[in-house]
Formats: sequence, structure tokens, C-alpha cells
Amino acid sequence: MRIAVLGTGEVGRRLAGKLASLGHQVTLGSRTADNAEAKQWAADNGGAHGTFADAAAAGDLVVNATGGLVSMAVLEAAGADSLRGKVLVDVSNALDFSAGFPPGVVTPDGGSLAEQLQKAFPETRVVKTLNTMNNTVMVDPGRVPGHHNVFVSGDDAGAKAEVSAILESFGWAPDRIIDLGDLSSARATELLMPLWLRLYGVLGPVDFNISVVTGPPAE
Repeated sequence: MRIAVLGTGEVGRRLAGKLASLGHQVTLGSRTADNAEAKQWAADNGGAHGTFADAAAAGDLVVNATGGLVSMAVLEAAGADSLRGKVLVDVSNALDFSAGFPPGVVTPDGGSLAEQLQKAFPETRVVKTLNTMNNTVMVDPGRVPGHHNVFVSGDDAGAKAEVSAILESFGWAPDRIIDLGDLSSARATELLMPLWLRLYGVLGPVDFNISVVTGPPAE
């Protein structure tokens, strides 16, 4: 598959590297065509790089791995025409570090960042996932032993199935992938970030994730 990954930070490079290792044709997108991080990533992974617009045009599927506070501007730079009809995998969180750590989580009134992106690009099929863990666990769930989960939200069932297949290729077992329903459910996963950040503050830089454990059905 031809996949565009928007964002040259640690999350974007990690996801792009995993996708490239699985045989996908990956283009890493950044603000400028000569971004040093993107050039180095392409050289190391046999991928391509370019502007956000270049990457989005080249991909059949697009991953938004940018900071949530700039995601809208990034997708506008990528261009609605290049996003039309495509699946957009949104892994972003809108974190405000202006007051230090832990950052504040910026949430639109009554909604989510993912819903904002969907509203701005109505012909793009937005799927929210992977935003409740660090980037190492995203691409290698085996780093955390035992049962733990990844969540998927979106309005398009076909898009969610496509994204779930990618998650399985990362190593997520089907029974660990929880489909939360339509895109409004992204409000809940984006609001898990304050908990994740507090856990990080207590646990330190270790791999951890959230597990949903169920009991027997109620009688």
C-alpha cells in the first residue's frame, strides 16, 4: 500500500519506519521538502519524503502523526483534494506545553480533535486510534506483557476495518482491538491523555498501556 505519514517527530518516524518494514511504500511528509529528519528517515528506511502536500498526494492512506494543535493547519497544507476519499488515521493529541509538564489537553467544546478534522474534510474517512499509548507500544504491542488494548473510532465501517488490519500487522491481536463506535467516541480516548500523562509522571519512561478486563455476563 502507498501510505503517507504526516509529521517528522518521533511518533511519525516510528510509524513510518514500521510501515516501511512491512513492505508499504511510505512517504514522510513535513513542512518543507528539505526537512533534515525526513531526508535521514528516507535514507535509512528506503522511503520517500516531501512536503505535506507531496506526501498526501502520493498516499492511498494518510496517517496524521502531527501535534494536535497544528493538525488542522497541516491537513490544510496537505490539501483537501489529496485527502478526498482516503482513510485518514488520526493518532494525534492536542497537548499544550505552555505551562510545562504535564501538558494541558485541549479539547474542543463538546467534541474531539478527530471530529474537527472530519468536519473540515467531510470527504475524508477519519479513524482515530493509537493515541492512548507511547509510540513504541503503537508498533510493537509485545513490549507490554499480558492483555492490553487499542481503541478504534470512526464513522466509516470500511475505513475502520482497513485500519484494524494495519493494527493487526503491527502485532495487535483482533481481540485486543476495541471498536468504540462512531467518531464521537474519540472524545473519550482523547480525554484519556490526562490519565496517561499522570501515569507517565508516576511510572517514568517505561512501556505501559491500558487494559480493559471484563467479568462474566451479568445474570
